[in-house]
Amino acid sequence: MRFVYVMDPMERVLPDKDTTFAIMRAAQRRQHLALHCEPREVFIEDGDVHAHVREVSVSDGRPHFSFRSEADVRLADVDGVFIRKDPPFDDQYLYVTLMLENVRERTHILNDPRGLRDANEKLYTLHFSAHMPRTLVTSDRTRIHQFVSEMRTAVIKPLDGAGGSGVMVVATGDKNTRSIVDYLTREGMRHVMLQEYLPAVRAGDKRVLVLGGEILGAINRIARDDDVRSNIHAGGRVESCTVTPEERAIVAVMAPRLATDGLYFVGLDFVGGKLTEVNVTSPTGIQELSRHAGLDLAERVVVWMEQHARRG
Repeated sequence: MRFVYVMDPMERVLPDKDTTFAIMRAAQRRQHLALHCEPREVFIEDGDVHAHVREVSVSDGRPHFSFRSEADVRLADVDGVFIRKDPPFDDQYLYVTLMLENVRERTHILNDPRGLRDANEKLYTLHFSAHMPRTLVTSDRTRIHQFVSEMRTAVIKPLDGAGGSGVMVVATGDKNTRSIVDYLTREGMRHVMLQEYLPAVRAGDKRVLVLGGEILGAINRIARDDDVRSNIHAGGRVESCTVTPEERAIVAVMAPRLATDGLYFVGLDFVGGKLTEVNVTSPTGIQELSRHAGLDLAERVVVWMEQHARRG
């Protein structure tokens, strides 16, 4: 099969960590062709969606990738499209999802562009608010300080951040709190999310990877001693872990909504059994999970794509 990967430049890929690299490698083992393009290389001509792509092969040894031929392809003619551009979800990302609307019912796309557009990774979680810690979304600084006063300690995060960028802890009595709130809200002009601080985060922030409503597994990300953020990108270390029955029950509740929205491959974040985030744009962690599981779970993603491409 021919799969197009809409993603960042290959030079930015970390072969031992990047989930997209793992998917490419697994697809290559299964004799599929990888076609790489950046979001800026998707275009519409004569009413149809195309992309300027490069045929790419990947390797665990150096060089980790090599390009061969390049060409323009009509996306309705390929077997599947992986949207794997890392956040933030900016204007360019928005335009690509809108262009892909023209091909979404002719080529299987992971994840669905409409779902990506509708699912802000912070706000989408609120569809399942019964399973979240206490949460406030606002730009009103008075409301924020009242929430912090009630919680005593809270986590504040921008709505468009990723990899732990901009995530901070605010607390009553901390002289930095007002400055942090002013900065992240741009003095009351930008919405932010605040969540009750869960002390269980010191034991880890669990990433549960879900494919087609089924749990692939989980990893536990533990923050450095000098940081509150558990994200791998921010230096968190990874340990193996299990998914609790309570977390499985939450995933089961979420699965129908995820399927309806075309969010087939997602990363759910849990702290102390509470859902904190739903990662949909470019979920990571499959390489770390595969190492702990002792099998390449990226191949499960490829097989799932094969099956849905054939149905399409």
